[in-house]
Amino acid sequence: MYWQTSRFQIDLSRPRIMGIVNVTPDSFSDGGRHADLSSAVRHAERLLSDGADILDLGGESTRPGSPALPLDEEMRRVLPVLAELVRLGAPVSVDTYKPELMRAALDLGADIINDIWALRQPGAHEVVTAHPACGICLMHMHRDPQSMQVLPMSGDVVAQVSDFLRQEVDRLRALGVASERLVLDAGIGFGKTVEQNFSLLARQGELLALGLPWLAGWSRKSSLGAVTGLAVGDRLVPSTTAAVLAVDRGARLVRVHDVKETVAALQVWQAVQQETRGGTPSEKDGGSR
Repeated sequence: MYWQTSRFQIDLSRPRIMGIVNVTPDSFSDGGRHADLSSAVRHAERLLSDGADILDLGGESTRPGSPALPLDEEMRRVLPVLAELVRLGAPVSVDTYKPELMRAALDLGADIINDIWALRQPGAHEVVTAHPACGICLMHMHRDPQSMQVLPMSGDVVAQVSDFLRQEVDRLRALGVASERLVLDAGIGFGKTVEQNFSLLARQGELLALGLPWLAGWSRKSSLGAVTGLAVGDRLVPSTTAAVLAVDRGARLVRVHDVKETVAALQVWQAVQQETRGGTPSEKDGGSR
């Protein structure tokens, strides 16, 4: 299994780590820490050194209740950093739902569009079909960031997420988008209750029936705080635990803040998998590229 992106064909025979590069002043976890060009690039370089396989660059906070960011400000934040990141020799994902930024990012050399709206904004489908090799991550979100936790989902969350993503995948396939370009994300925390988020993890195997690679984004999420009582900055252990559990249940990618620690956790998981298959873990079979 692989993920076809603009410049890279990413081998998903082992789990891959997507390191988060937020250039936002108000992200729920690390807002303002990497908001200028030089610190953002240094952070990205450190993530790659720690073992990230992919960089995920975002300029707009989508925490619950966050206001929408004007397009010109998001482009001002993202594009100068992107121009530097595409030179680092690793796949770069841009976390945006705005078609204008998608187009500009792909023209600059971005490899992946990671869209919380699953390309439902007008014009988004046209952008990704005009760039016939870019990778796409489709995420499920209930309502929008401003209202998603005011009125979260009800009913069987797994069935609803599965139905929604199947519909969006079918729509893209009808437009000629190859399945190899697609990865799916359940949208942990995006309009779900704590119980629903953990249901998505416990029953993740049911979502794999869609037949596409799965990305899990549990890092520092509020549901981890709800069950542990830990503040955002103290959620390293539950975040890495959730990442390993997601991979053990079939996720091929994890989106994380704490790359080095997630690499180490997955190396332990991989050693167990190697032993189960009757092999000796390779020193190279960790989280590095």
